Amino acid sequence: MPPDAATGEPGGPMKAFRTLPADSPVRAFAIVIAVCVVCSVLVSSAAVVLAPIQHENALKVRKRQVLKAAGLLDPGRDVVEQFSQMTPRMIRLDTGEYVEGDDPVDFDVATVSRDPDSSSAVPAEEDIAKIRRRPAEMPVYLVEHNGKVETIVLPVHGYGLWSTLYGFLALDGDGRTVKGISFYQHAETPGLGAEIDNPSWQGKWIGKHALATDGSVLLEVVKGEPRGEGAGHQVDGLAGATLTARGVENLVRYWLGEQGFGPYLARLRTTEGAPPDES
Repeated sequence: MPPDAATGEPGGPMKAFRTLPADSPVRAFAIVIAVCVVCSVLVSSAAVVLAPIQHENALKVRKRQVLKAAGLLDPGRDVVEQFSQMTPRMIRLDTGEYVEGDDPVDFDVATVSRDPDSSSAVPAEEDIAKIRRRPAEMPVYLVEHNGKVETIVLPVHGYGLWSTLYGFLALDGDGRTVKGISFYQHAETPGLGAEIDNPSWQGKWIGKHALATDGSVLLEVVKGEPRGEGAGHQVDGLAGATLTARGVENLVRYWLGEQGFGPYLARLRTTEGAPPDES
């Protein structure tokens, strides 16, 4: 903008702004707009710069929970180093076969479930976990030794009382015995439903029979300490959080069933702990 001929100062809008009275509403409005623009630029820039860091931290949280479910988490060691003992794979749910596709470590089930090309609607009568849509493919995380699967960690999710619960269920190499359960994301009530994160309650799952010899799902959450014949596959529910506990039972039963990882676990059983064939 050329300077004013009389004063030598810049002309145009800036000159008009400087000549406004200090208590002018127009001046105040202009200052507010300028501050908002500057702040929005700073916030946007920070979001862009921090996004990779936030993503990496989210991956570490998931890796930590995979290790925790498998009973392999050592708080004193680096999570990334510990996770190197896991073998992440992608499987096709309807057949249980291994497939090449998305990165199993960076797999975001919530994002994939919203994609109609990568997921399908779950019929209401089958949707006991209230997930609405099921991805065609899901990751599994394996611990192998001498060609045999020792531990299988399955990602599971389903609705509790207030939110969708995202976590991991670990099974022994036989695909039938629970080794652990953990959750990495939910919004249940602190002190009630959020007790699904309590190590004491999660410890009650260890050693429970997840599946019968014919592959049918046995696991269930009950009120009170399990007794009698069903004690081997029952878990004491959460006091004061019946709906959240029922949600955990439903999501576990769904993902262990035929619509979830059932076909994969069946293939694993037929190979007696060896990874199923690629074909």
